Amino acid sequence: MIHAINGSELRRLLLAAGSAIELNKEHINELNVFPVPDGDTGTNMSMTFNAAVPELQKLPSPTASKVADTMASSLLRGARGNSGVILSLLFRGMSKTMKGAEECDGALFAKSLTAGVEAAYKAVMKPAEGTILTVSRLAAASASDFARKNKNFEAVLEKAVKAAEKALAETVNQNPTLKKAGVVDAGGKGWLTILDAMLRALRGEEFVPVTVSKMPVKEQADFSEFESGEITFAFDTVFIVRKQNADIDLSPLRSYLNNIGDCLVIGEDDEAFKVHVHTNIPGDALSEAQKYGTLELAKIENMRLQADALAEGRTAISTDDLEKIEEELEAENTDAAEEAAPEKRYGIVSVCAGDGLASVFTELGADGIISGGQTMNPSTQDILTAIRKTPAEIVFVFPNNKNIIMAAEQTVELTEKKVIVIPSKTIPQGITALLNFDPDAEPEDNTAAMLDAMGNVDTMQITYAARDSDFDGHDIHAGDYLALFGSALYGTDKDVSVLLRGLAEKAKEAGRSCITIFYGEDLSEEEAQLAQKIFEEVCPKADIATIQGGQPVYYYLISAE
Repeated sequence: MIHAINGSELRRLLLAAGSAIELNKEHINELNVFPVPDGDTGTNMSMTFNAAVPELQKLPSPTASKVADTMASSLLRGARGNSGVILSLLFRGMSKTMKGAEECDGALFAKSLTAGVEAAYKAVMKPAEGTILTVSRLAAASASDFARKNKNFEAVLEKAVKAAEKALAETVNQNPTLKKAGVVDAGGKGWLTILDAMLRALRGEEFVPVTVSKMPVKEQADFSEFESGEITFAFDTVFIVRKQNADIDLSPLRSYLNNIGDCLVIGEDDEAFKVHVHTNIPGDALSEAQKYGTLELAKIENMRLQADALAEGRTAISTDDLEKIEEELEAENTDAAEEAAPEKRYGIVSVCAGDGLASVFTELGADGIISGGQTMNPSTQDILTAIRKTPAEIVFVFPNNKNIIMAAEQTVELTEKKVIVIPSKTIPQGITALLNFDPDAEPEDNTAAMLDAMGNVDTMQITYAARDSDFDGHDIHAGDYLALFGSALYGTDKDVSVLLRGLAEKAKEAGRSCITIFYGEDLSEEEAQLAQKIFEEVCPKADIATIQGGQPVYYYLISAE
């Protein structure tokens, strides 16, 4: 067995690993489901790893230290996606451990694996089991235990491969998302592919796609099991920033990004840092990061659209389809909108979609209307612009959608005006809250009154099912009408009148006496009148009104108080 390898041999093993991950990337792609179907793990890992290939090939008679350092530096800048950033961190740890080393034996290699794992765990805000972190950690632990007795490089690498194989097979049982899809972790499979290819190259064996023996899992993920509505943060955001100085503290940035998103990973070296985060406000993430240096490159992808495409069997659109990212992202100029001078004490800004709904909010006193809602969430910048244009000292903001509340809350610190966000999750909640607004009351009293009013309104909605699924005990078929009562699924049917009557019964049971039906852009007035007739039959004592809302996606938005 080979006791130690020099820099040239280490380079050869890594180049072989790069080829292996490239050959195996499509199979890894088919496993990708965690944390959401937000991209191609195999492609991301392959492009990340192979970003170092040209730089490795340029090295003349390299030492182990130089090879590891080149890998770490190249991977940081070439890292794509969450798995790519973690991969770069694993090699960052190796680089630090091998600093100054001419060659690498089993003990040094095991130590470098452990250092890489520590770097990766440190960078991930919320480490989860059943991921590439788990596979790399257990592989490093096994290698380290063995290296205490045997410092042979080949033997230590073999132990790491066997431990990674065993750990990967267990990932399907460690994470609910993987278990639901019936697959092992894609990132973990990628790490096993790299280690296995290094071992095969060391032994002079031909690389074959990695398999995991006795693994009762699917060969690819079933994306029809996933709903894009389950994705809390829509935009997969990756960017590189060149540091102002080598010793800059990124802790405040970590905290900020973790507050506006999830799946955060930050990798860094002395010259730059790379961020991967899922967020609904990618522009804000980029703007905040630029306080620490100069933005070099950025990639932003809509995971909800990607998830829908995958669930329907289509190819998800990705920036990876581009040959390369060529243009630097310009920072959003948050000072672009001039602050309107206060002409009154209170102002109102509301989010809604549809001319009819916009007219309702305007008639209730809204100064600014931001077009948006379900499937088209406005950014913090959009909301901030509307606030700044409002000629008032205090501006109340009504998001009217649970996915817009956080973006609205970010504006509080971005303007000299006092901003109060009323956390309305639906259009009916927003309208009811605004009906209880008193221009003569103090801000605190207004806020309390509107929050209290929102608790007394039921929101009912009817839309359509975009695809077949089995959700919350309901067998849903594409094209069926789909009804929601509050935030829960009420039911589905091919006949919308069945759902309307059921919702009317719910309103009657709750003793609601004031019902307003807002009908969408795809319905005629005659169809809306039939809906009103159903509610009048079921709730004869209630005051019922029908208004043309003009909203997209939802045929009916119904408010019951």
